Amino acid sequence: MSTTALTRDSRQSALARMAEEELDILVVGGGVTGAGIALDAATRGLKTGIVEMRDWSAGTSQWSSKLVHGGLRYLYQLDFALVAEALRERGTLLTTTAPHLVSAQPFLWPLKQRVIERAYSAVGVGMYDALAKIGGGRVPVQKHYGHKGALELVPSLDPESLIGGIRFYDARVDDSRLVIDLVRTAQGYGALAAPRTQATSFITEGDAVVGAILKDLETGEEITVRAKHVIGATGVWTEETQQLGDSEGGLEVLASKGIHIVVPKDRIEGKTGVFLRTEKSVLFIIPWERYWVIGTTDTAWHEQRDAPVATSEDIDYVLEQANSVLADKLTRDDIIGTFAGLRPLLQPGTKSEDESTKVSREHTVTSPQPGLTVIAGGKLTTYRQMAEDAVDHVLGSAAKSNPSVTASIPLVGAVGYEAGRRRLPVLSQQYRLSETVIKHLFSRYGTETPDVLALIDADPSLGRPIEHAPDYLRAEAVFAVTHEGALHLEDVLLHRIRLDFEQPDRGSAAAPEIAEIMGGLLGWDDETRQAEVANWVAQADAILAAQETRSDSEASQLRTKAEEIVPVEHLNIV
Repeated sequence: MSTTALTRDSRQSALARMAEEELDILVVGGGVTGAGIALDAATRGLKTGIVEMRDWSAGTSQWSSKLVHGGLRYLYQLDFALVAEALRERGTLLTTTAPHLVSAQPFLWPLKQRVIERAYSAVGVGMYDALAKIGGGRVPVQKHYGHKGALELVPSLDPESLIGGIRFYDARVDDSRLVIDLVRTAQGYGALAAPRTQATSFITEGDAVVGAILKDLETGEEITVRAKHVIGATGVWTEETQQLGDSEGGLEVLASKGIHIVVPKDRIEGKTGVFLRTEKSVLFIIPWERYWVIGTTDTAWHEQRDAPVATSEDIDYVLEQANSVLADKLTRDDIIGTFAGLRPLLQPGTKSEDESTKVSREHTVTSPQPGLTVIAGGKLTTYRQMAEDAVDHVLGSAAKSNPSVTASIPLVGAVGYEAGRRRLPVLSQQYRLSETVIKHLFSRYGTETPDVLALIDADPSLGRPIEHAPDYLRAEAVFAVTHEGALHLEDVLLHRIRLDFEQPDRGSAAAPEIAEIMGGLLGWDDETRQAEVANWVAQADAILAAQETRSDSEASQLRTKAEEIVPVEHLNIV
């Protein structure tokens, strides 16, 4: 197995090799689906490359509800196959592929009616539990509570808002870290991975796609890559990807915006999360170590697709829904962060020359022209199945003799998980770290936690907390560069040390210290460090300003204008 460390050098090597060697598969798009495809293809022995225009998980995958779930609401639409598939994948993530990143999470479903609602809810959750057991999930089954018991579970609930409740289980995940670990694992199995690399056009011979022209956004260099097949996994940018090969067919995708708010952990008292069915969809109140994540919304988005932002109206809606069951009402003053993302919604009437197009309620795989496959739809939970479907589609009948093996492959950080977990007391004592800190590290790095801590052996200063982000060690900023491929300050603050939504200033106070650590590793001069910080502060300020606007248009303009101040690809990287 090759090295799994993503670095600036591994990126340059990947681009050089892509230019020299014909690939079996080139994956365009570095979200959870694209990363999953790269791992699936590489573990089938296919020569695989993956490129992403920005940082890994920079699109939809970084702004999910951070849940791995079966989709309880789909049971009420009688879509049993979809729920069963998702619950099977949830079980795989919990037990095999990513137990360090995915953990079981209980939720309380508050009930308002004594007989009818409890009866049909119990049946629905019971089916959910049954499908989970069939799929190999290891979480407790539902439990019913009366009024007193429900309030003991979540004391912050308004006593007048419920007559009892049902506790059920799903799971939560750090979505960006999942994507990064997928890419690292894929690289370990031979995949060539290059972020901040844009596919600007596809190479065609006749009507078939045979490769792509890539632009290195760090240097401006163009690279010609030959590939037997190109797979587009670009979410809300699917139609633009299809057009790179002048295809007239393919998938039609609309963007739907979902936003979440983040409030301090002490603002809501509860031993479980809370699940609510709303007029429009569902709302989750999800506990994390230091805060609660509350969302989501579902509204059409017609602005720039790389700059979704929560507006004042969005925030008001989420507050209203959460406050419908909370005794001590949340206000804007309680909010420490927000985030917004776009979900790709498939439209009916998929056009394709390929009769083997695979369509499900959640995702679709098709070939709009020979040599090009695109996949869209779906959700984070089912990324592995989506990836398997995409590679199967490319291989056709050959897939039967070369099937997917990713259901049994642990990601980096998951290898030897149970043994690694039992070593935590030893590490805690060795590095004089509290139980809370060592468990926090293990929930992020799993069995690579000793590798993070080993950095402290060479430089004891890395064992100190980041001054304005004391829940993280300085060593984590180093590991983000040396193993997780961070090239810019925003890569760390958005996807690795995720202060963007964990702090009211979106990490601006901590930015100079993190930039200093990164600059020492990446060779930044003073001007570059200052530009990286200025770029981040401008983005953070724009998002905070956008939260005061009422319209998507105004919010998007503020966000887009900030990105034009210091474009990251023009920074002086030595």
